[in-house]
Amino acid sequence: MKRKILFSALILLTGIPSLSQDADTLKFLSLKPREFRQELSSVSKPVLIDVREFFEFRKSRIRNAVNMPSSGPGLIADTLDRSSYLFLYCTSGFRSKRVAAKLAEKGFIYIYSLDGGISAWKKEGFAVERKRVRKAPKSN
Repeated sequence: MKRKILFSALILLTGIPSLSQDADTLKFLSLKPREFRQELSSVSKPVLIDVREFFEFRKSRIRNAVNMPSSGPGLIADTLDRSSYLFLYCTSGFRSKRVAAKLAEKGFIYIYSLDGGISAWKKEGFAVERKRVRKAPKSN
């Protein structure tokens, strides 16, 4: 009887992490800032994407990020290789999760979203760039 209880408890305990994961994050990984930074540095050619609007991006951003707003024309997917390791973030994590889900639907496999966004990143004490950037001129 004790073995049955112990076995049942073991099954419950190992199943708990998967129960806490949101349904939409089954297609991508939503990582806390420390995990996000660790994964970002462990990949040889990561693509760090800030999905915020340009006016947000120009104020502060994670170093080496490119700005591809989630509201912009054409989704990011059209410009990237499907085998790329994509690291997405926004202000709070909401927009990056939404974009991550769309990218997963388009066939991307390696997608990471910063849980809590750049706000959580800053709260952890990780560096951000604050140097102002200019928007590239539109080409005709």
